[in-house]
Amino acid sequence: MATLLFRKPKVESVAEPRTAIIDIGSNSIRLVVYQGPARLPAILFNEKVMAGLGRGFAATGAIDGEALKTAQAALGRFAAVAREMEVAQLRTVATAAVRDATNGHVLIENARSLGLEVELLSGEQEALGAGLGVLSAIPLADGIVGDLGGGSLELVRIAKGQVEDRASFPLGVLRIAALRAKGLRLFDRRVGTMIDEAGWTGKGTGLPLYLVGGSWRSLARLDMHITGYPLPVIHQYEMSPAAITRIGRTLSHVAKGKLREISALSSARVPTLGDANALLGVLLRHLQSRTTIVSAFGLREGLLFGALTPEQRAQDPLIVAARDEGRRLGRFAEHGDLLDRWISPLFAGEPPELARLRHTACLLADVGWRANPEFRAERGVEIALHGNWVAIDARGRVLLAQALFTSLGGGTDSSPLIPPLASPSDIKRATAWGLAMRLGQRLSGGLAGPLQRSRLDDDGSAIAVTLAQDDSALYSEAVERRHKGLANALGRQAVLRG
Repeated sequence: MATLLFRKPKVESVAEPRTAIIDIGSNSIRLVVYQGPARLPAILFNEKVMAGLGRGFAATGAIDGEALKTAQAALGRFAAVAREMEVAQLRTVATAAVRDATNGHVLIENARSLGLEVELLSGEQEALGAGLGVLSAIPLADGIVGDLGGGSLELVRIAKGQVEDRASFPLGVLRIAALRAKGLRLFDRRVGTMIDEAGWTGKGTGLPLYLVGGSWRSLARLDMHITGYPLPVIHQYEMSPAAITRIGRTLSHVAKGKLREISALSSARVPTLGDANALLGVLLRHLQSRTTIVSAFGLREGLLFGALTPEQRAQDPLIVAARDEGRRLGRFAEHGDLLDRWISPLFAGEPPELARLRHTACLLADVGWRANPEFRAERGVEIALHGNWVAIDARGRVLLAQALFTSLGGGTDSSPLIPPLASPSDIKRATAWGLAMRLGQRLSGGLAGPLQRSRLDDDGSAIAVTLAQDDSALYSEAVERRHKGLANALGRQAVLRG
């Protein structure tokens, strides 16, 4: 049998600089490596070690020997990984446990021996980072950020794109158990006194509490499991005060062994879920927040966001990420923006929040091109629903999914892969976006010129395609078929002008 010999592909050098953050928290130590647009770089690598630096801290005031050993091994690995990944800028930060421990300097000195300079963040710096992280992912956020770590709780008031008041409390999830052991009433009173003395009582009235931190995200995953929520995406998942109460009842009746069987839950978080939920319930009462919204972004993302220029901060993170994804997976970098401008006359009356989602869909219109032709539509759905997007809620993901499903050949019916988290009118609108995108892609072949030289209009009775005389040959049978399909969906006639 003949053997085919292939030349070994050349390894390309790193085109875009990589940045990284090592976050030494009271519960976990994590390395995240980023690469891509400054406003919203993609995560290239993400690993955590549950070192538990704050475990036993309340009793001794020090990091115990086993936790210190685990942390030192993790830092050694993370420093080596960062070097291998040719990280251009590495930032190492430490929070409450290292800040407050009598032997925290031991870990800092060990890190320095590995070439890591540790920034010891104050409680206020932690709070600022958490607030900026939520604003990075939810630019229009208006409420209170609650960042629950292992050693501390930070509260931050955010509004109009800015961090306002902030405070730090010694209420980390690894410290709560000792307070709760003295009785629920005393726990409630103790937390309430802290909140009141800091001037935060009632500060969340009528506003959401944005949840940051692994323990609170785990509560959201548990709630998704309890309710059978059809889209397992944590970011911007909402839990009402009634849901927090329901989770508390579940945690009081279900054995920890059963909780560990839930695949979405980290087994390391299970022992502290009851404490995290108890604190959340007390906070909601004293802050008087109306609901909770989970943020996938927190301190690390806030540190990145805080380093940006005002112009970079003002960029829409969803558009930035979709444009980058379209550039990587599509055929022609400029196609998405041109396609959006081409179809926009049909949807001129849409409010800005919908126009923004339509623009995002156009930027992602080509992401299924390299997939197997039989699964292009499903690929579009998967990217829309499960992509690592921010500044978008579940309804927005569903609209994106429907638009991409239709534009990539899935048809006008909603895919069974798309969860029922949007109204029928939403689905109808997104289907129209998809049909218009599909027409523009077929007419232009994905190229800029035909879109720039042609026009798409709706005069109330007809959907008209206007072509330059030299482009008349572009209007093929396949283009005509897609033109008529779009017009029929909008209750119009299809008209060609030239």
